[in-house]
Amino acid sequence: MAKSQDAKKNSKKEPVKSAKEKKADKIAKKVSRK
Repeated sequence: MAKSQDAKKNSKKEPVKSAKEKKADKIAKKVSRK
């Protein structure tokens, strides 16, 4: 039971991380352009 709950939490956290990573990539690209 605990493992399945952890898997659900991880799957929910992953999209949030990917979104933050995309923003970080955009910021990094802007900084690299300067």
